[in-house]
Amino acid sequence: MLVAAAVCPCPPLLVPEVAAGAAPELDAARAACSDALGVLAAARPDRLLVVGPADESGRGTYPEGTRGSFRGYGVDLAVRLGRGSGEDVAERELPASLAVGAWLLARHGWPKIPVEALGVAPQLAPERCAATGREIGAHPGRTALLVLGDASACRTLKAPGYLDERAAPFDAEVARALGAADLPALMALDASLARELKAAGRAPWQVLAGAAESAGLAGTLLYEDAPYGVGYVVAAWS
Repeated sequence: MLVAAAVCPCPPLLVPEVAAGAAPELDAARAACSDALGVLAAARPDRLLVVGPADESGRGTYPEGTRGSFRGYGVDLAVRLGRGSGEDVAERELPASLAVGAWLLARHGWPKIPVEALGVAPQLAPERCAATGREIGAHPGRTALLVLGDASACRTLKAPGYLDERAAPFDAEVARALGAADLPALMALDASLARELKAAGRAPWQVLAGAAESAGLAGTLLYEDAPYGVGYVVAAWS
């Protein structure tokens, strides 16, 4: 049963060592993520599943202790998923989104609650996202989700995807739906439009919607902004 969820963005720039001199610009987002993780811990789950977008090589499950790093962003900083020893786990590293999730958990001081992770293809069809979520929600015991993903990357001329006038309305609906725990609205997000707007969070959010179908959770929007022309949303469900 799903008992709580936190929705956070996953740009590596959340990590101050990666952002360097620009780190203070995302202080509010980091604080909101910490507040959302506090909601997860307060729900006293039996396990936490971290869900984030991943390319083909990064899809699938990751056990506790899996390592990740930010070397690809020019920073010699390693992370580990949860409190596992890192021994006897898969050799592949966490994809970038899940590495950010592992960093958020370590920064927050996540309690000794088992943690696993799941990398989801950004292009996964909505119905398959929902089915994956239902499997998660049917897991015995009290499950919490940390759901990672960014909204559109097309909010300004300097954004990674350049300016697209459809981006702001799309992000506004995402923020509203996540803040309200509006499951039908999340499932109604257009996968093709999300792909065109480079909104990698669409699939993880729809996994969340599937997992929460029978949970009766209420949502709170903690943060919504578009620094660097990319939509970032933080929400907590409990």
